[in-house]
Amino acid sequence: MNGVYYKRNLPHYQPGNTDYFVTFRMANSLPKKVIDNLKNEYSILINETGKINDLSKRKRAILRNGKQYFRKFDNLLDGSQTGPLWLKEEPIANIICESIIYRDKKQYDLHCFTIMPNHVHVVFRIEDVYVGRIADSTARNSVSGYRVTKILQDLKKFTAIESNKILNRNGQFWQNESYDHVIRNSTEYINLINYVINNPVKAGLVDNAENWKWTYIADPVKEFLAK
Repeated sequence: MNGVYYKRNLPHYQPGNTDYFVTFRMANSLPKKVIDNLKNEYSILINETGKINDLSKRKRAILRNGKQYFRKFDNLLDGSQTGPLWLKEEPIANIICESIIYRDKKQYDLHCFTIMPNHVHVVFRIEDVYVGRIADSTARNSVSGYRVTKILQDLKKFTAIESNKILNRNGQFWQNESYDHVIRNSTEYINLINYVINNPVKAGLVDNAENWKWTYIADPVKEFLAK
């Protein structure tokens, strides 16, 4: 089987030889009431989608609903001032930045990322050649067989420990579940790369994407976008 699927609060489909758009956020970055409202809205959409008899239409509706859920979710994160914003602290952002880049060519091919004050966006590609390395690096993990989930668990565990040391605190640093999306074509790929790059501008943090220190774009991606 080329891909695996599992579901917690969000559906996760994680095949190999695929580009992914991933978002993970800090624990308590949004109030529980806000998250519950979003989940309820999403559940209603999913229930309505399940009533669509035409399989192709149902698949398109599922994809559309997932994108709609994410856009609302990310807009709330961009505007949130109620939760911790530790990722805007340079020592913390450095840890996240170095940890994401460290895994390049080991667990994935890194395309780009941006570190926001309370969440992170990453685009990477997982080739089947990396799957064994992902499994080895997370051998003690409770979740098995899920490529992106394993990478994020490993990444989040390390960065949480190191960040908590700097902050002189204990407790949960990252929210448990993350958002991962399989990028289906070149148009979507370009749109999502631009979304990541321009998120600091959209959030009002800088006027120009080039002025945000915590954005990384791999050279091949720069060349691709310039064509």
